[in-house]
This record gives sequence, C-alpha cells and structure tokens, in this order.
Amino acid sequence: MPSPSSRRIRWIPVALLVVALAAIAWHFLRGNGDDEASRQRPQVRVERGTVENTVTALGSLQPKEYVDVGTQVSGQLRRMHVDIGDEVEQGQLIAEIDPTVYEARLRKDEANLDNLEAQKARQQAELRLAELRLERNRRLLGSNAVSKEAVDEQEANVAMLQAGIRATEAQIRSARATVEEDRANLGYTRIYAPMKGTVVSRSAVEGQTVNATQTAPEIVRIADLGTMTVWAEVAEADVNRIRPGMPAYFTTLGMPDRRFEGIVRQIQPTPEIVNDVVLYKALIDVANEERLLLPDMTVQVFFVLERAENVPVVPLAALVPVPGERGRYQAEVLVGERIEKRTVEIGIANRSEAEVRSGLKEGDVVLMPAAAMAAADARRTPRFGARL
Repeated sequence: MPSPSSRRIRWIPVALLVVALAAIAWHFLRGNGDDEASRQRPQVRVERGTVENTVTALGSLQPKEYVDVGTQVSGQLRRMHVDIGDEVEQGQLIAEIDPTVYEARLRKDEANLDNLEAQKARQQAELRLAELRLERNRRLLGSNAVSKEAVDEQEANVAMLQAGIRATEAQIRSARATVEEDRANLGYTRIYAPMKGTVVSRSAVEGQTVNATQTAPEIVRIADLGTMTVWAEVAEADVNRIRPGMPAYFTTLGMPDRRFEGIVRQIQPTPEIVNDVVLYKALIDVANEERLLLPDMTVQVFFVLERAENVPVVPLAALVPVPGERGRYQAEVLVGERIEKRTVEIGIANRSEAEVRSGLKEGDVVLMPAAAMAAADARRTPRFGARL
C-alpha cells in the first residue's frame, strides 16, 4: 500500500494542470467579454461625401435692383393703374394725378408769352418808324431844314426802342421757360414705370392728396425679382475671414432643406451696432428664376471658407486626438471579429465631421470612443439636486 505522502505527490501535477486550464479559460473569457463590450459600442461608417468649413450669419433678402416711384408734382391721385404683384413694363402708365391746376397754369403762361411776343412786334414796328424818321432828319440836317438837336433826340429814341426790344426778348425767353416748366409739370401728372419689374409695394390710394413740396412722395416700389441680394449680418470676429468672390449658400425659414447658392459681391465697410454688437453687411447675389425668394425673407447664410468634395468622411466624435500632433487622431476600427487601432490623419474639419486623408477608407466601421460614451452617459445622468 502506498503511503499517504506518496498519494499527495501524485495529485500535485493534476492540480497544477487544473489551475493552468482555469487561468487560460479565465483569460479568454475575459478577453472575449472585453471585445464583446467593445463591439456593443455605437458604430459609425466611413462614407464618401463633402466636408465644409463655414462661417454662419443671419440676413434678409432684398431685390438687387429696385426703384421707389414717386411724384414730382403735388395734387390729388386720380387713378392708380397697378396693384401689388402686377408685372409692369418700362414706360407703362401706372398712376395719374389730377391735371386741372397744371393745365390752367399752362394756359395762363402761354397767354403771357403771346402777350410778350405781341409787345415785341409793336416795339419792332415803332423802331422801324423811328429809324425812318432818323434817316430823314439826317438828310434834312444837311440842308439845315432841321436842327442838330432834333436829330440827336431821334437817335436817342431809336436807342431806347432797341433796348426795349431786348428787354422784351428777355421776358419772352423767361416766359418760354415757364411754359416749358408748366408742360413738364403737366406731364408729371402721368406717372410711368422707369423699369421693368414687379410692383412689390404700394403706399398710395386713389383720391389721396400727395405733396411734393419738399420730398417726392412714394407711390409704388418696382423691383426686378429675377436676381435677389442677401444682406447678411456678419460679426466683427468673422468679417476678416470673408472675401468678395467667395462662394456662399443659404436657406430660408420656409424651405430649410433647399439650398440657394451665390457669390459674395461686397462687404460694406460701415458697421451697424445692435445691442453693443458690431455687425458688417455682406451682400450675396443669387438668381431667382423660380421666384421662390421674396423680399424681406429671413435667411441663414453659410460662407464657405474651405470645401472638400467626394472624399472619405468620418464623424469627428469617433476620433481621439493624438497629444501634441495636430491633425492626427486615433480610431478603433472593427475588422471582422477583432478591433484594430489606427492612426488617422484628417484634412478639412468642422464641428461634426472631418475629411480623412489617411488611416481610414470608405466603408470602414469605426467604434465610438469609450471616453465619449462615458461623457454622453454622464450628460444623460442627472446630477445631485438636478430636476428630473
């Protein structure tokens, strides 16, 4: 019979084998558990797309070309031939002011002109008679039939008549200018469209009396809605990053999914201060063939500083920055059943996504970083004392 000590010695290798197998199983089970937990993290796929770095601003729409049509004479507005929304051609009659006063004024000044011309004709006749008398007296003076004093008086009379004619001619020129002014004012009682476009506003009604003594009262506004201009309010911190000729696009409140594109035409140097905020106007022209854009629409503008098209794109939250290396990140890529860590170099990036230049390719599945998930969970977990 073997002794008890020899039996214990025989069990030692078996015990060591069991411990080793348990350790190996624990190691693999723990590794599989970690991989399984990693694979359960949210995943994002690298896709091909466009990345933009933009500056945003708010603004409003106005027609690029418009004119406020006013009256150059005062009076009662007798007829309005257009209304808001009407399309008008250049030279089309759009309004009439009562012409009664201006017609009467024209007739009066024309009569005054006729009177002055009649006076000139009478003075010319008197001048011819005086010149004949002067010529006869000069002949008689040679035979001492008249005195030298009589000849001198006749010469003075001719000179006065000539001066009177010149004065009358000056009055006639003034009267003719007055008549021309009266005719122009009478013509101003009929108001014509100075350009082709759409009536976008109307500020007068038939029967209203307009007073053009100091300023020209506005009747309608005509605008060309074929080209609109965005008046964007750019903060002073961003205005130095914007240049004329830069591409830009915008959306409207009514069509948030429709993008309208244009080019920056001008940046006005004079700012507008609103609640101690300095804002500069950037003007962007955009075609409006469909007539979807209307005056005073509110828009959100995106000035494109950089753009990369048809490139691999990854959400920026899926990358972990490499300390001290600008533009280089770490990413965890799911390859089959295993997780692979890669160094990623990015190009153009904004707040949400980045252009991939190396380290990832289209179709790669990237796991969201555990730190980002923990931060997201912390944001979802109410703090002590917070209201649920």
